[in-house]
Amino acid sequence: MTVSPIENLFNTLDDTALVLQEELSCTYLEAIAESGENLFHGNILQDELTELTKKRLQKKYSDAGLDSMEKEQIRKALQLAILKGMKESSQPNHQMTPDAIGMFLSYLTGKFTKGSQDLRLLDPAIGTGNLLTTVLNGLSDKKVASVGVDVDDLLIKLAYIGANLQKHPLELFNQDSLEPLFIDPVDLVISDLPVGYYPNDLRAADYELQSDKGHSYSHHLFIEQSVKHTKPGGYLFFLVPNHLFESEEAKKLHGYFKEHVYIQGLLQLPMSLFKNEQSAKSILILQKKKEDVKPPKEVLMANMPSLSNPKAMENMLAKMDQWFTENK
Repeated sequence: MTVSPIENLFNTLDDTALVLQEELSCTYLEAIAESGENLFHGNILQDELTELTKKRLQKKYSDAGLDSMEKEQIRKALQLAILKGMKESSQPNHQMTPDAIGMFLSYLTGKFTKGSQDLRLLDPAIGTGNLLTTVLNGLSDKKVASVGVDVDDLLIKLAYIGANLQKHPLELFNQDSLEPLFIDPVDLVISDLPVGYYPNDLRAADYELQSDKGHSYSHHLFIEQSVKHTKPGGYLFFLVPNHLFESEEAKKLHGYFKEHVYIQGLLQLPMSLFKNEQSAKSILILQKKKEDVKPPKEVLMANMPSLSNPKAMENMLAKMDQWFTENK
């Protein structure tokens, strides 16, 4: 029975991670990060391992077939290993954006940046980097330099491993994304926004979108931070809760948008992608205001059909193409 390249690489990562987990007394996710580092360097970097263990690992890595794999195959294999680790870890911030959403975002960013060859891209809540690299793999016809920020040091290490294995130039910052960011302005932002309250009221006070009472919404502050670091005329693609414009802070958000950005689109994702109605999300597309940039004649609004329904998706993409023809 032939094994696909994705399955083969997953098996390599899985087998070696299990060995490292045992030997280093660490979690499976930490072991995946260690194993990915070894695979990238073509060397066993953990000095505390016995020579026999190092030989066993080296043998497995030599069978991985990394050099003949496409970037998207590498991403998928790594994603499977990380998902396995996340099932064992109960941390709520260790969640991955569904692949179907990443693919669709990749399609959208390609459409909105048509004609641009050199791009700088930011994900202020990069997590494992899976969403970012999905989009980068879809923008393979362009030269894209990326920046990722995350407060979680294990997730950022996994993002670093993924970018290395897929050979994507990526600059990473391990910090609270709502603290000052020392990065050059970007053309494009993509982010699956962390939803909830931001505990640091002192820091939130520096934002226009801080709440008048109690903690501020972190997803609102992330939007403002992203807009601040986007070039005039640049685009921002956010995964936002469906009830974004229904909260008690919505009025302030509307006011902020009116002043700083044009809403280009709001696409509600199919319920089938989410556990329940509370966790359902939409894709919000913004463009930062610029002197010669006009708002779209009409905002791209849609309820996306199930992504596994090819006929309905085909109709939806045809309608979207029509919108691009008329508005771009």
